[in-house]
Amino acid sequence: MNRKLTLLFIATLSLFAQRRDFEHPARHASRGTHGAVAAGSDYAVDAGMRMYYKGGNAVDVGVATTFAAAVSEFSHIGFGGEAPILIRTRDGKVHAIAGVGTMPKLATAEFFRTRHLQPGELTSAPEKGGLKGMVPVAGLMPALVPGMVDAELLALREYGTKSFSEEIAPAIELTDGLAIDEMRAGAIERSVRFFELWPSSAHVFIPSDRVTLPGEIFHQPDLARTLRSMAEVETKALASGASRTAAIDAVRDYFYRGDIARRIDAFSRENQGLLRYEDMAAFHLAPEDPVTTTFQGYQVYKPGFWSQGPSLIEALNILEGYDLRAMHWNSVEYLHTLVEGLKLAYADRDTYYGDPKFVKIPAEQLLSKDYAAERRKLIGALASLEFRPGKIGPNPPHHPSEAEMVHFKIDDALMARDTTCVDAIDSDGIMFSSTPSGAWLPSVIAGDTGIALTQRAQSFLLVPGHPNELAGGKRPRITLSPTLVLRDGKPYLALSTPGGDNQDQSLLQILLDVVEFGMSAEQAIEAPRFQTRHLVSSFDNHAMSPGDLLLDERINAATATELAERHHRVGTRSRWSSGAAPVLIRVTPEGVIEAGADPYAYREARAW
Repeated sequence: MNRKLTLLFIATLSLFAQRRDFEHPARHASRGTHGAVAAGSDYAVDAGMRMYYKGGNAVDVGVATTFAAAVSEFSHIGFGGEAPILIRTRDGKVHAIAGVGTMPKLATAEFFRTRHLQPGELTSAPEKGGLKGMVPVAGLMPALVPGMVDAELLALREYGTKSFSEEIAPAIELTDGLAIDEMRAGAIERSVRFFELWPSSAHVFIPSDRVTLPGEIFHQPDLARTLRSMAEVETKALASGASRTAAIDAVRDYFYRGDIARRIDAFSRENQGLLRYEDMAAFHLAPEDPVTTTFQGYQVYKPGFWSQGPSLIEALNILEGYDLRAMHWNSVEYLHTLVEGLKLAYADRDTYYGDPKFVKIPAEQLLSKDYAAERRKLIGALASLEFRPGKIGPNPPHHPSEAEMVHFKIDDALMARDTTCVDAIDSDGIMFSSTPSGAWLPSVIAGDTGIALTQRAQSFLLVPGHPNELAGGKRPRITLSPTLVLRDGKPYLALSTPGGDNQDQSLLQILLDVVEFGMSAEQAIEAPRFQTRHLVSSFDNHAMSPGDLLLDERINAATATELAERHHRVGTRSRWSSGAAPVLIRVTPEGVIEAGADPYAYREARAW
C-alpha cells in the first residue's frame, strides 16, 4: 500500500472511531444537480419545488416555500409573523433581510412594567425564576408590525424572478383546503381555551365548534380572500403597464398602507391593542450586510445584532483556537469545550444585543478574533456556573442576572414551539436561508383578514437601560437565526432550525459535524446534540438556568457522568424532543446539491 493510500486508510479509521456512537441515519439525504429545498412540511416543500420546475431560482423557491408554510404550518408561523433571510446572489455577495417588525409607537417599557396581566395573555403560569414584570406571551399586546410579508416581497423583488401571483398561488390553494396533520390538529386542540377569548380566532380554527381531526380538510376562507386580493393588486398594476418590481411594490403598499393595514388597525383599536395603521405605514425593510467570520477557511454568515446570530460567530471564533478533531466527536472534552464556549457567547448576547437602530453595539469587538482569544482563556476544566459577559468599554451594560431575578429552571414546554425553517440552493449558486416564525398557536386573528398576529414582543426585556429594553418603534432582539456558509467564496451550506435559544447551539454542532467530521447533510442533521440552558431565556419572563445541560439520549452514560463530574447539571432527553428541528443543504465538491431534514421533528427535504 503506497503512503497516500495508507494515510487515507488511517484517516478513515480515525473518523470511524470518532463516530462509533453514531447510528445509521433514519433516512438518506435527498440529492440532485439542479436545486434543493428543505423546510418544515411536505406542503411547503411542494410549493418550492413547483418554482424550480417553472424555472425559478432559489430565492423564488424560498419565498414560495415560506408563503406556503405560513398557511400550512400555522402552529409555527403566520402571515403576521417574522422571517429573517440570508441570500447569496450569483455574484457571490451575501445579503441579509431583517424580516422582524417593530413595536407599536404607543408602547413603552413602563406601561408593561406596571400593567397587570389579563386572562389569555399567558399560555401557562409565569415562571417563578424570571424577571419581575413581563410582556404577555399571548393575546394582542405582544403584537408587532408583521415583518414576514415585507421580507418575502423584498427578497422576491430584489433577488427573485417570478411574480407575486406565481409565488402565492400554492399558498392560496392551501387556504382553500388542506388535509390537516397531527401536529396542527394537536396545536389547535391545545389552544381551544384561548380561542374562547378571541372569537376571530375561534372562527378560523374551530369553525364548526370542534377541532379538525388529522386527515380532515381545513379551510381558511378569510385568509384566502386576503391573499387573492393581494394577487389582484399585482395583476391590475401589470395590466396598467407597471414593471415587475413596481407591481410587487404595489402589493406591498396594499398590505402596509392600504386596505389590509386599515383593517388590522381597526381590529386592534376595537380590542384595546397598541398596533396602529401608522406603525404599519412607517415600516419598510431594506437589504443589509450580514455579520461574518472565517472558520477553518470557511466563510460563515449570520443576521445582525437584532438577532442572536452573532453569538454563533463569536462561538466559532472562540472554538477556532482548539483542535476539535483531535478531541473526537462528542467526547467529554469536545462537548465540554463547545458548551463553555457557547456560554460565553450567550452571556455577551444577553448583555449587549439589541436593535442597532436604537442602541450602539460594540459589534467590531464582539466579532473580533482577538476578543475571542481573550474569552477563550476563561474556559477551564470545570463548568462555570456564572454568567460571564465581556467587559467592553468604560460602562458596559449589566447582564440581566444582576436585575431583580430569581434563578429557576426553564420549562421545556415553552421552548421550540414557535418557528419553522426554509433553505434552498440552486445550481447557479444562489442560496436562501430563513427561519420564518411568529403568529404561532395560540394566535389572535386580525378580524376578517385571516392574518394571525405575532407574539414576538415577549422577546423584549423590561430591564431599565438594557440594550433590549422595550420601546415603541423598536425591534426586539430575536432568536431567529438562518445561516449560510461558503467555501472559497462558493456555496457550501445553508442551514436553519426552530428552537428559540437552542437555534445557534444546534446549528453550531451541525456545522461542525460537516466541516470537522465530514458528515453528510442527513448524518449531521440526525446526529445527537446537546443544549445548554445557561442563558437568559428569550421568552416568557426570561428565566435562567445556570449550568443546565441537556444531552441527547444517544450520548453514552459514561460521557454524561463525566460531564456531571465537571459540574455540568446534566439531564437527558429523547431524540424526538431535542429542542430543535433543523434542515441542512450542502453542495459537494462535485457540485451535487444534498439536502437533509430532521426526521424526529417531521422536517422535509427534496432535490432534483
